[in-house]
Amino acid sequence: MKMLLTSIIKALVDTPSAVKISQIQGVKSTIFEIRCDDRDVGKVIGKSGKTVGALRTLFNSLASKEGRKAVVEVVD
Repeated sequence: MKMLLTSIIKALVDTPSAVKISQIQGVKSTIFEIRCDDRDVGKVIGKSGKTVGALRTLFNSLASKEGRKAVVEVVD
C-alpha cells in the first residue's frame, strides 16, 4: 500500500523528489505520514480537503480487506 500511496502523491505534486512517506504499523492500524515540499502541501490536501479525504477513504477500504484500519496524515 505504501508504494501505491507514493506513486499517487508523486503524480500530484510539482517536486516528486521531495515526497517522503513513513509507514507506522500498529496492532490493528497502519499510519501513513506524508511529507512533501511546503509548496505542494495544498495540492496533496486539495480544495476543502477533498483530495486527502479521497485518499483516506481509498486506503481505509484497502486496509479493511485485511481487517485493519489505515490513517493517512499530511505532516508539515
